[in-house]
Amino acid sequence: MATKIVILSLMFFLTLATSIEASKYQFQKLKETNMMFYMQDWETGANATATPVAGIPHKQWWILGFGTIFATDDKLTVAIERNSSEVGRAHGIYVNSALDGSDLHLLMSLVFTNKKYNGSTLEIQGADRFYQKYREVSVVSGTGIFRLARGYATLETVYLDIPNSNAIIRWNVTVFHY
Repeated sequence: MATKIVILSLMFFLTLATSIEASKYQFQKLKETNMMFYMQDWETGANATATPVAGIPHKQWWILGFGTIFATDDKLTVAIERNSSEVGRAHGIYVNSALDGSDLHLLMSLVFTNKKYNGSTLEIQGADRFYQKYREVSVVSGTGIFRLARGYATLETVYLDIPNSNAIIRWNVTVFHY
């Protein structure tokens, strides 16, 4: 009986602590932040930023190959030029997840290094159907300025070099956060 009382008391205090923490955000108005930048995704040449790390055995590991997994540390820039000012890095992985090779699944952290958002992150997840002109992925969370963020990003390929697996992607991001 004493054990049940201790367990029930512990559960009550954990619930109370969680409710107090959640109430901090309950009455705050969400802020909307919109931003645009370019992701420089280079698999070949000097300073490559993405590389295949796994795939189906005895099959070519490449961007159009089903099952190929890439690790990425892509530069995020203010303009389309590769040497333009950096606003952050896209760290994570993407997987070619369509049998016909037409779809990447993105799992990445956008880690901001610019003055305005330095140290803050946005967590991205979703299907990048890269043959479509525009596609959306989800912003599922964030840290720093973007704590508890949610939203979406519209992606547009503005440069694509399939033989060398290099691309520049324009990101238009809309996030709602506290």
